[in-house]
Amino acid sequence: MDCSRLRTWINRYCAGEENWVDNRTIYIGHREPPPGTEAYIPQRYPDNRIVSSKYTFWNFVPKNLFEQFRRIANFYFLIIFLVQLIIDTPTSPVTSGLPLFFVITVTAIKQGYEDWLRHKADNAMNQCPVHFIRHGKLVRKQSRKLRVGDIVMVKEDDTFPCDLILLSSSRADGTCFVTTASLDGESSQKTYYAVQDTKSFQSEQDIDTLHATIECEQPQPDLYKFVGRINVYHDQSEPTARPLGSENLLLRGATLKNTEKIFGVAIYTGMETKMALNYQSKSQKRSAVEKSMNVFLIVYLCILISKSLINTALKYVWQSEPFRDEPWYNQKTELERKRNVFIRAFTDFLAFMVLFNYIIPVSMYVTVEMQKFLGSYFLTWDEEMFDEETGEGPLVNTSDLNEELGQVEYVFTDKTGTLTENNMEFIECCIEGHVYIPHVICNGQILNDCSGIDMIDSSPGGSSKEREELFFRALCLCHTVQVKEDDNVDGLKKAQLSGRSSVYISSSPDEVALVEGIQRLGYTYLRLKDNCMEILTRENDIEKFELLEVLSFDSVRRRMSVIVKSAKGEILLFCKGADSSIFPRVAEGKIDQIRSRVERNAVEGLRTLCVAYKKFTYEEYESVQKSLQEAKLALRDREKKLAEAYEQIEKGLILLGATAVEDRLQEKAADTIEALQKAGIKVWVLTGDKMETAAATCYACKLFRRNTQILELTTKKIEEQSLHDVLFELSKTVLRHSGSLTRDTFSGLSTEMQDYGLIIDGAALSLIMKPREDGSSGNYRELFLEICRNCSAVLCCRMAPLQKAQIVKLIKWSKEHPITLAIGDGANDVSMILEAHVGIGVIGKEGRQAARNSDYAIPKFKHLKKMLLVHGHFYYVRISELVQYFFYKNVCFIFPQFLYQFFCGFSQQPLYDTAYLTLYNISFTSLPILLYSLMEQHVSSETLKRDPSLYRDVAKNALLRWRVFIYWTFLGVFDAVVFFFGAYFLFDNTTVTSNGQMFGNWTFGTLVFTVLVFTVTLKLALDTHHWTWINHFVIWGSLLFYVVFSLLWGGIIWPFLNYQRMYYVFIQMLSSGPAWLGIIMLITVSLLPDVLKKVLCRHLWPTATERVQNTSSYGQDHFSEFTPLASLKGTRYRSNDCKNSQARRSSSRSKKTMFTHWRNSDYSILPSIFSYSNKRCNARMGYYQRGSGLETSV
Repeated sequence: MDCSRLRTWINRYCAGEENWVDNRTIYIGHREPPPGTEAYIPQRYPDNRIVSSKYTFWNFVPKNLFEQFRRIANFYFLIIFLVQLIIDTPTSPVTSGLPLFFVITVTAIKQGYEDWLRHKADNAMNQCPVHFIRHGKLVRKQSRKLRVGDIVMVKEDDTFPCDLILLSSSRADGTCFVTTASLDGESSQKTYYAVQDTKSFQSEQDIDTLHATIECEQPQPDLYKFVGRINVYHDQSEPTARPLGSENLLLRGATLKNTEKIFGVAIYTGMETKMALNYQSKSQKRSAVEKSMNVFLIVYLCILISKSLINTALKYVWQSEPFRDEPWYNQKTELERKRNVFIRAFTDFLAFMVLFNYIIPVSMYVTVEMQKFLGSYFLTWDEEMFDEETGEGPLVNTSDLNEELGQVEYVFTDKTGTLTENNMEFIECCIEGHVYIPHVICNGQILNDCSGIDMIDSSPGGSSKEREELFFRALCLCHTVQVKEDDNVDGLKKAQLSGRSSVYISSSPDEVALVEGIQRLGYTYLRLKDNCMEILTRENDIEKFELLEVLSFDSVRRRMSVIVKSAKGEILLFCKGADSSIFPRVAEGKIDQIRSRVERNAVEGLRTLCVAYKKFTYEEYESVQKSLQEAKLALRDREKKLAEAYEQIEKGLILLGATAVEDRLQEKAADTIEALQKAGIKVWVLTGDKMETAAATCYACKLFRRNTQILELTTKKIEEQSLHDVLFELSKTVLRHSGSLTRDTFSGLSTEMQDYGLIIDGAALSLIMKPREDGSSGNYRELFLEICRNCSAVLCCRMAPLQKAQIVKLIKWSKEHPITLAIGDGANDVSMILEAHVGIGVIGKEGRQAARNSDYAIPKFKHLKKMLLVHGHFYYVRISELVQYFFYKNVCFIFPQFLYQFFCGFSQQPLYDTAYLTLYNISFTSLPILLYSLMEQHVSSETLKRDPSLYRDVAKNALLRWRVFIYWTFLGVFDAVVFFFGAYFLFDNTTVTSNGQMFGNWTFGTLVFTVLVFTVTLKLALDTHHWTWINHFVIWGSLLFYVVFSLLWGGIIWPFLNYQRMYYVFIQMLSSGPAWLGIIMLITVSLLPDVLKKVLCRHLWPTATERVQNTSSYGQDHFSEFTPLASLKGTRYRSNDCKNSQARRSSSRSKKTMFTHWRNSDYSILPSIFSYSNKRCNARMGYYQRGSGLETSV
């Protein structure tokens, strides 16, 4: 027996061997390392089979049933069904079993079909052919047979079969280009690099001779993080160790582009690949409606238990007299007389529970699921939310939160790429106090690109000239931009000779804008070849710099650096980053001049970066290289060690200058924020940008207005005063006008009242969140929240990604528990998107990490307006009505059964026939409410867009509050009393048939049931505002189906029934004139209170929505106060000779049209409505206007 294998197994699984826990060792090509170097320990890894399915053929039934019965409603009905089987109950087990069976079967079929599709996709993926190297030859086999350590060859346009480390490529420099669209949606090509020691192995025979091992971390799902190292063995000498990072890792699902072929070694296979690890679903979010549903269900469960207890008690009170307990026609047996009274009471209690159990709507959950699933398609089908520029439409990643879109109280939005276009344009650069602007107009002439320089100060001297050239070289070298090869002819010739611009590719639009901007100023970045960066100077000289190190950008450092070696042998470090991260590390340079220019540009809303450099001696560089190499080779805490090394290297810099880049505001971003504020939603901007830049953007997008008083809670303010003093001062300021806080603070249209806007930075937030010395942090947090509540808008700048999530969490768990929504477009927004109740990703230019991790994704920020104000409003109104209606119709259904027990000696006699009990929720009343919840529009979508304030009518779960719930419940009880006692008094001492016969108990029950079905269906018809042919078909079709079914059920002798108590009952009831009259009267009386209540409320206490409905019912267009004309799409406002141009942040002319009501008259202000010129335009109603009107330019 091999004891070593057993010992290894015990060490790994029992002793917790460190190497096994932290990392794995992979032997490339399954070749053992040379003798004496290290012990060869083969490890077991999973094969390359992908399994995304949940079930197998054998475990589908038990596993699916287990999952379904974990739901409390399904489990409850299973218990009721078992009770019906075990004890003698008044109703057949079929009445509970059939609806439960229907619900379970439908759900199982749906889930089974979805899983079958997953099985098909898995099989197709697992059987794909893969080429790998065996004994120096290329062998083909199925993807599922791939093993860790296999060397794989992938050709151009093929996808990678597993996670690979790039060993070599057909390109001489060992690079390859990859698109990761299937992983994170980024269509741009990314560059990956082979290790220096393995990139020369370019044939099958060469790669088979490679002796190397890879040590790397255990699998984890982060697509952008990888830590490892490769040890390459050369004969018997010590192995050469090289670091491996995410730039060497080719992920499963990505596609090879513009590279003939690559060789890579498999390190993660099958379910351990990063793509498979990302299959795992995010934490489940639950909507406020679902929580209300569960609470209401518990209330009805308590009502059910109470009714059963009351009936059980009254039964024994009733039977306390002997002749009632044991009438002459129903004598008890001796065994029944000796039975324990408590057991009998418990059995009776269970029997009453079974009789009344239909008050809990089992089919409600299925209907709600279907409504959410089908309703989500209305969002994806919305053509107005389709962006033609990107070819993208809205995406629904989860339909469980549809109605939550109608409940949002706080919107947290990113700035760059969300409010702005993330389409950068180089504006200017400042070097040593001199400002350079491309395409400058000088004396009416546009200067040439290469010499387009505007010297704001004096012309630079000798030293300044040297700094200028260093600045331009820094921007040409300090980046991760790739030059698109298709646009190069023989390498350099195109950029050098044709005069056309090169096409640059980068994951960051800022970098491309800077490289292109510097190109217009005379310095062109050409390419990176053989680790050598080439640039073209103004004199058309090509300069080459050897790229020694790249100190990558990250959101914590907020800067990046490169270390290069010039042709003269100088070793230079170039660093660019945010001013807050560069200025503290600068030792010399014209800091004051550059800082003032940076602040001026920030106030104008431009994005600024500072550039600095540093020279190294050879000895200094060797020390730097050594510290970097040690940090890169570390398998533990590599990021921390690299950050420490970067901190030491990026010190004592010499400031060169700064750049300014414009990121334009997205189309209609300002209109969207204005609409959200009118809807009562507070908008917060969370950004990593500096305060001045972010504040300028907030003014441009109307988050802050001219009359908004800005309150600052920043590090600078806290340095002047203590945090305690600043918070209390701000608190006094905002609470001074506390009497005016009940006004509409969100509309921003009142100039009499003071609006407040708060600006806070990341450092100040850290102090607020930090626990105080006495161990409490609650006081500062509460004070901060109190200030925020009384501000109409909040800007949080200099925010790290986790701080964004902290802000969202702080508001989410405040005492009001508001519904929060987070929207962003980049990886740095994922944390806040996951934290908020609803996460929305913008399908932007920073990849699709935000869209992948969100609940919903939209192409542009402007689509948020319709998503919330229209779709969210409709979703909430529809599902609220669905939930309340379900409980209402079940109260109407079961309460007559409860009343009937008082007239049948509490004998548990059912009022309705078994077929009616079974089909009431499944067939007779299910389809109308499902269609209503999919298609109802209580007001038009145009009205909701035009009048955002209507959103407030449904805010804070208004339609599912206790007051509304109690109203629906009492309405159900009232209707049930009318049904029962109306039928009772109709039957009392009355001959209702022509031949003088009296109706029996089944006819009585059928009459009550008929009135019930017609009343609850007509109640829904009265609530319907938006009628389509489908509504008509379903509502009247359901009533017709009930009549036809009752005629067939009672009109035919069914051979499969042992007894048929309903035979001829329904037909006999319809043959009676008094029964017809009774049905019509009872339906009318039942519906009358609800109709009266609606009429009175509409005229005496109308909501904003009801006022709009009343207005539209008279055929009038409804205009809310200050409605933009752009939102009115009627033909009466159309003009043929006038066109609108797309608005831009930099445009000097912006027009608005306003409607208002003053002194019982309607007025319109129409400043240049129909064009930007002084044309005269006529509308059908006779309005016209001449000359330019008033305008506000931000």
